[in-house]
Amino acid sequence: MRWKGRRGSVNIEDRRRRGRGDSGWLGPVGGGGLLIILLLGWFLGIDVSPLLNGLSQVQPQTAEVEERTLTPAEIEEGQFVSVVLADTEAVWGEVFDRQVGESYDPATLVLFSEITQSPCGGASGATGPFYCPADRKAYLDTAFFTTMERRLGAGGDFAAAYVVAHEIAHHVQNELGILGQANALRARVSDAQSNAISVRIELQADCFAGIWAHGAQAQFGALEPGDVEEAVNAARQIGDDTLARVSGRVPQPHTFTHGTSEQRARWFMTGYRAGDILACDTFSTDRL
Repeated sequence: MRWKGRRGSVNIEDRRRRGRGDSGWLGPVGGGGLLIILLLGWFLGIDVSPLLNGLSQVQPQTAEVEERTLTPAEIEEGQFVSVVLADTEAVWGEVFDRQVGESYDPATLVLFSEITQSPCGGASGATGPFYCPADRKAYLDTAFFTTMERRLGAGGDFAAAYVVAHEIAHHVQNELGILGQANALRARVSDAQSNAISVRIELQADCFAGIWAHGAQAQFGALEPGDVEEAVNAARQIGDDTLARVSGRVPQPHTFTHGTSEQRARWFMTGYRAGDILACDTFSTDRL
C-alpha cells in the first residue's frame, strides 16, 4: 500500500504513551493455551478477561502509570493507521455525498497498548479491535498487526489496513442506522438467532471495507500489486470456521458470529468490485 508521506487523520486519540498493562495477565497459562484464549476473544467478539483472571491470581494493573516512550515501530504503526483512517474519511465522505445524499461524520480511532477503557467496557489485547457505538470510537492495539502476521499468516500492510477499514465500517453502519437496529433485534431473539444477525453485521462490514479499498484506489491510487490478495487472505484467516480449527475445535455454524472464511473473503470482494453500498445488503439476501 502506498501510504508513506501522505496525509494523516486528525481523528486519532493515542493512548499508548500511558503505559502497558500488567504482564500478570499471563499468570500460569502456557503460551499455546493463552494464544487459543486470545484468538477466541479477538475474532469471536468475546471479552475473555474473566477467563484470564480465573487462570491467574495476579490482576492487571489499574493504577496510574508513568508515560512511556513509543518505539520507532509503534510510531510508524501510528502514522500508518492515521493515513488509512484519513483515506476512510475521504472515501466515505464521497460515498455518502454521492450515494446517501448526506454528510459523513467521521469516527475517532483510539490507539492503545494492551489495556484501556471504553463506554462499551474494558479494552485489552483479549478483546481485539472493536467499535463502540456509545462514543462513536474504534479501538485498536496495533500489536494486533504482529499477531495477524506471526500467528495467523495474515501479514502485509494492506491486511492491516483491512482491519482498520472493517472497524470503521461498523461506524458507517452506525451512521446509516443499521447497527442500532440490528443490535436492538439481537437483544430480543435467541442466542443462535443473535449470532446469525451478528454474522450479517460483520459480513456487511467486510463488504464496506471492500468499498473503502475500491475508493482508496480510485481517489489516491493507494493500492499496490498484491494488496487485494493480502486483504482477502486476512479475511480468510479470520473466518469463524478457520479460527475454530486453529483452536482445535470442530466448527459449529450456529455459534459463528463473523462468518466463514469463504463468506468474509467473498463479501470483501463484492464491495471492492462494486464500490456501492447497495451491493452490501447482507440483511435481505438468502445467500450469505
